[in-house]
Amino acid sequence: MEGILVLQTFWSLAIVGMCSLVLVIQVCAAIWIKPRRIRSMLSKQGIPGPRPSSFLHGNILEMQEIQSMAVKKAQSQPQNQPISHDWAHYMFPHLLQWSQQFGPLYMYSTGNKQHLYVGRPDLIKELNHQKSLDLGRPTYLVKATEPMLGDGILKANGLYWAHQRNVIAPEFFIHRVKHMLGIMEECTIPMIREWDSLVAIGGGVADITIDEDLRTLSADIISKACFGSSYSQGKQIFAKLDALRESIFTTSLFHGLPNIRFLPTRRNRQMWRLKEEVRTLILEVVKGRQENNQSFGISDQNDLLQAILESADDSEAFQTTRDKDRFIVDNCKNIYFAGSETTSATASWGLMLLALHPEWQERVRAEIVEICGDQLHRNLLDLDKLRQLRTLTMVLQETLRLYGPGIMLTREAFAEIRLGDLTVPKGTNMWVLVPALHRDTGNWGPDANEFKPERFTRGISEACKYPQAYIPWGIGSRRCLGETFAMLQLKVILALVLSKFSFSLSPEYHHSPVFKMVLFPKHGVRLLMRRVQSSNMGTKREAY
Repeated sequence: MEGILVLQTFWSLAIVGMCSLVLVIQVCAAIWIKPRRIRSMLSKQGIPGPRPSSFLHGNILEMQEIQSMAVKKAQSQPQNQPISHDWAHYMFPHLLQWSQQFGPLYMYSTGNKQHLYVGRPDLIKELNHQKSLDLGRPTYLVKATEPMLGDGILKANGLYWAHQRNVIAPEFFIHRVKHMLGIMEECTIPMIREWDSLVAIGGGVADITIDEDLRTLSADIISKACFGSSYSQGKQIFAKLDALRESIFTTSLFHGLPNIRFLPTRRNRQMWRLKEEVRTLILEVVKGRQENNQSFGISDQNDLLQAILESADDSEAFQTTRDKDRFIVDNCKNIYFAGSETTSATASWGLMLLALHPEWQERVRAEIVEICGDQLHRNLLDLDKLRQLRTLTMVLQETLRLYGPGIMLTREAFAEIRLGDLTVPKGTNMWVLVPALHRDTGNWGPDANEFKPERFTRGISEACKYPQAYIPWGIGSRRCLGETFAMLQLKVILALVLSKFSFSLSPEYHHSPVFKMVLFPKHGVRLLMRRVQSSNMGTKREAY
């Protein structure tokens, strides 16, 4: 009997030892073997980069030192300097410094994560042609933003992402989006009226912080156009998504540092609470739609929410109601966030640039008069008329070049892939710094940091030497699905604002771009608004 117990103890210890050995091997592979393999493969192809200080930190300490020096340099600059559009050098100074040192293609490390910086136009073109599901969002970034975006279209990978794309993409085809123009105009007019009343109260001029109003407007448009929900419901959802974003970005999202998102810290508890509140609010919208469908036997609404609900009902992939709800909630969160934040930020930056350049403000306003005449509201519902606003299109394209909402494009290779003459090892995280591409003097010329919409006179294909390096909407199969929707919305909003107001920068405006999932003005965009003289815009213009 004692021999049997000894034997059982021996085998138990042996199993524990084997499990421990397997765990040790897996840990060593993750933090030592895999990173060395990736770096070795890249190095053999002639790709340089900064030497990691240690296998635990990689280049993080050097990144922090470069960032600290950039902050000190920015703080030492005299106040009231002219506004510069070259803001990327203090946001990601390590990437730009290493670009100058190693060229447009180099590798670096953050802990055990290996990164490949890609700034060569030919490789950007190759990325743009990539359709493989073996290329997707970096796993560690997907995990970091899970409370806010879940596993929706912006963060999902593989076949699950492909399924979501097939559901959502058709809802943003041009024949669907053109029917949303009325909603865009209808939602914008109350904001115009509010600004007009402020101008009247101010005796002909008003100092208005426009970005918050534009965020509210974009939230209202996306709520009504894609979900049919009320303004109040959309406003609550956006407010909580914004609070979630703030929580996520208080820690380093891009350095690949070990996170503590599973520990019950005060911030994590707040994040979990907000996540559940957003889920509850979205499910209330969903429940209302489902009850409406049941009452009428068939849906009387044909929008994005309905497409998501029907896809969830038809799919056999969901084993439980909770899985189905997660699919619905995650995609609603993604559309709410992407459809609102990116458009409102671009509109804010566009009006800021027009305030800086009144000559372009006048050119766009004159074009609106020429194309739309005295029937502005009716013509803004005409897709052909909107397409004829070419000067406004040029201004928006230049705004997206200098202040595009998404400034970092990321991809992870889930299998070994080929990009032109380059072999990218499995597990490599690729980074494309969009503002660096958009300010490359070799591509755009010596005036790359200046606001010059005329560079787009003959379209994107002739605006620069390598048009594939103009990527404000992303690249490849993961290019923004709502691009058409966003551009039409921007045209409607800016056309209505310019037809009613002339504007300049407020003396209180402080230029401070910051990046928290999108590029937005930290201290807001403040403009001095005045009514446009009726002689400039026609005498029969209908009142708002």
